[in-house]
Amino acid sequence: MSLEQVFARLPNPSSHAFPDYSLPRGDPVLPIAVTHEELSTLLALYERFRAVDPTGIDSNPMLEAATTFMQQSFGIPQYRPDEQLADDIAALLNDFSDDLGGRQLGVVDATPDHHRTLYFFLVSCRGYHAAPHVRFEPDETAVETLYDVYQRVVEQDVYLKHPASVLE
Repeated sequence: MSLEQVFARLPNPSSHAFPDYSLPRGDPVLPIAVTHEELSTLLALYERFRAVDPTGIDSNPMLEAATTFMQQSFGIPQYRPDEQLADDIAALLNDFSDDLGGRQLGVVDATPDHHRTLYFFLVSCRGYHAAPHVRFEPDETAVETLYDVYQRVVEQDVYLKHPASVLE
């Protein structure tokens, strides 16, 4: 399947809303099956995604000069909105890796935060791929794997982890 077909299946960010996962007396989780190979594929996609400069500074000397001037004039750091997402993706991959524990196949506990991170990872991949100045050409199978993991989370029922009894 082509990248455009995978990206076309994503919900539109302007109309997408996340479900309300607030459940009383426990932590909501969406347990999904993940293989070690899928996790390795997601990690490779993340490394490629992290290496991209979405502002295009590497290929745009005017933007680089303007950013440097702003930093020197006003003493403000360069704003990178993608850095928080990259940190969230790294945390998600670490959580999944810990849950998998080195096994070839296992069940990982996706949380509502993981659901949001997977969605924004997919949407950002689509945005980077569509931006002509970014030059992000991810592996099609890696994006399909990311979409498959995202779909498993979306289709999973919510369960309580560490449920508390009514008497507590």
